[in-house]
Amino acid sequence: MVTHQQLAAATRIGMLTRERDTASACAQALRELAEALPLDAATLLTIDPLTGTHVQVAGIGYTAVASEALAAEFVATQWYANVVRQSLPPSITEDAEDTADGGQRFRNGWFYAERVRPAGFRDALSGALRHHGRLVGLITLSVEGPDRYDSEARHLLASVLPALGTLADPTARVGELYDLPAEADASLVTAEGAVGLPGRGHAQVLEDAEFASLVGAFLGSDGLRLRFLWPVGRRWYRVVLHRCTTGSPRTRRAVLVSETPTELPYGLSPRELEVLTRAARGQTNQAIAQALFLSPRTVHSHVEHLLRKTGCASRAEATALCVRDGVLRPTPDDVEHFVEADAFTGRSARSRR
Repeated sequence: MVTHQQLAAATRIGMLTRERDTASACAQALRELAEALPLDAATLLTIDPLTGTHVQVAGIGYTAVASEALAAEFVATQWYANVVRQSLPPSITEDAEDTADGGQRFRNGWFYAERVRPAGFRDALSGALRHHGRLVGLITLSVEGPDRYDSEARHLLASVLPALGTLADPTARVGELYDLPAEADASLVTAEGAVGLPGRGHAQVLEDAEFASLVGAFLGSDGLRLRFLWPVGRRWYRVVLHRCTTGSPRTRRAVLVSETPTELPYGLSPRELEVLTRAARGQTNQAIAQALFLSPRTVHSHVEHLLRKTGCASRAEATALCVRDGVLRPTPDDVEHFVEADAFTGRSARSRR
């Protein structure tokens, strides 16, 4: 029978999914489990969405190096497959059903004999972690005494697996942390590649090679945010790049790319947007003409048109509006001029120098 203490611990673990500091929340979740179940060691691992490797995000009695090395071996065994396919976490004590298909019981296998028992553990309980239907991690509890994890312990751990899956998923709360619009598609981008976020579509702008160069320039800047407009085919998107500074250790080295379909504001043409962007950089009409292979007279006409469309009385007013609202179509060379060093006040990195 579940005790009041165990029920309270399960409730507190569920509440930890609201915490912004994921690393601390994961560590606290293991401490709560230690209050509810017998354990001498525990490890909570996430699956790196880019490499597929298991990475420890919290541990009791396990170093990250040891835990990750053990996980790398364990996932190749038949017993890991058993953990993944069962909704009720299997334990060493109650793994008799493993023999139903002719498989070897864990207690009689090489992993127990060569890894678990030499470490001093006689019983262990493992559960697969899922979030939005995706396998995102693994939790293992270990204890020195034999026969400690019975059916009741397995059911208790099963009851908190959804919360632990939310905590272990490095992409779980990224959209919430950065206040993304509900309709925005988004991806996390690192040097290794891009991954999607739960419940959101893949950012289409990532298919553009020039856009990838822009992200690289953003990573090389000292900015926290960059807002602009970007075309993909015949469609335009309002795009925001965020340098991730919160969340799990796996996301803090990433750039969050979000996009929302839009029309060009103020009825601007793509060429007028280019001219406005270069004007916001401080370029003269002559410099803009040379860069865009236009005549100075044509650039002057574009400036007059965009002033009329935006309702601005001067070039300076139009460029201030451009920067304030992210009405930009930057190139990689423009990034340092428009990145925001403070993503909340919108002040640019250059304005703070």
